[in-house]
Amino acid sequence: MKFELISNTENSSARAGIITTGHGQIETPIFMPVGTVGAIKAVKMQDMKDDVKAQIILGNTYHLYLRPGMEIIEKAGGLHKFNSWDRPILTDSGGFQVFSLSANRKLKEDGAHFRSHIDGSKHVFTPEKVVDIQRSIGSDIMMALDECPPGTSDYSYARKSLTLTENWLKRGWKHFCETEPKYGYSQAFFPIVQGCVYPDLRRESARFVADLGAEGNAIGGLAVGEPVEQMYEMIEVVNEILPTDRPRYLMGVGTPENILEAIDRGVDMMDCVMPTRNGRNGMLFTRHGIMNMRNKKWADDFSPIQEDGASVVDTQYSKAYLRHLFVAQEILAMQIASQHNLAFYLWLVGEARRHIIAGDFKAWKTTMVQNVTRRL
Repeated sequence: MKFELISNTENSSARAGIITTGHGQIETPIFMPVGTVGAIKAVKMQDMKDDVKAQIILGNTYHLYLRPGMEIIEKAGGLHKFNSWDRPILTDSGGFQVFSLSANRKLKEDGAHFRSHIDGSKHVFTPEKVVDIQRSIGSDIMMALDECPPGTSDYSYARKSLTLTENWLKRGWKHFCETEPKYGYSQAFFPIVQGCVYPDLRRESARFVADLGAEGNAIGGLAVGEPVEQMYEMIEVVNEILPTDRPRYLMGVGTPENILEAIDRGVDMMDCVMPTRNGRNGMLFTRHGIMNMRNKKWADDFSPIQEDGASVVDTQYSKAYLRHLFVAQEILAMQIASQHNLAFYLWLVGEARRHIIAGDFKAWKTTMVQNVTRRL
């Protein structure tokens, strides 16, 4: 994997770049739609290419490991062939899913012991096993196994958690360096900066991660219950240390406002389930603000979802029709809304990139944050 920095901008840490992988290039800053089980909920892969214009998607190691399992994915020739996506794929390590299953897991020095949420069967994720699973999946970018502590963790727990994450990282990195890809193209390994909301722990973790010299680096453990101001502060603290010649991936963030603020602080890659999850529940994000499509105010509004839309669905369907579909509980409503939201997120980061290159990102961002946070 290669990363080329194309442009910086004044009065901001925002930057534009190009990541080159075995499955194509990614223009940064970029938003990565989440395909937990190898599929983007309610959106076909062809629509992800043609309409949403996604350049990279995510798969989830935990869920794919449990179902369909590595034997099936290896027989298919890797996830790209299994789900018919010929562009880059990033997989997380499954660490966050294990974190979210706190009632069914135990963290030990050897790894994370957990029970499947599907059938209750027992499993262990070690740093080495997680690398092996992601070798079988064949993702272009794989993540290190880490513990994601809650954003409200006290210092003592955060310190203990970081020590465990760093020990796991040493083992995972070693195993990655000693193993080879399975499908004839290279894979990159991203370590993850942790440390909760404590600047000294974040700095320690960022230095530890930077010293590995990996092809890219991730910032984890944010947007998990801490105030948004602390999230932004931790991004700034970490990005002062992470190398500028490697892409920086902020995991699991977030709202359009969060994305713009993260880009302003030097983040290159982001992902979140929000566009599809909120879309399925009737919330649309637009460049003019947020719409709740179940509101009666849209019942006789026959104007397009977004007249200067980012996708074909914006001009193809009216607000009144989409509201009708949601009220009638028609599945098509979830498809239209999910596709719209994803296309908007990709439009947003594309516009951010354009303004970074043009040199007026800061002024554009200030106006855009006001727009995207407005309730329509």
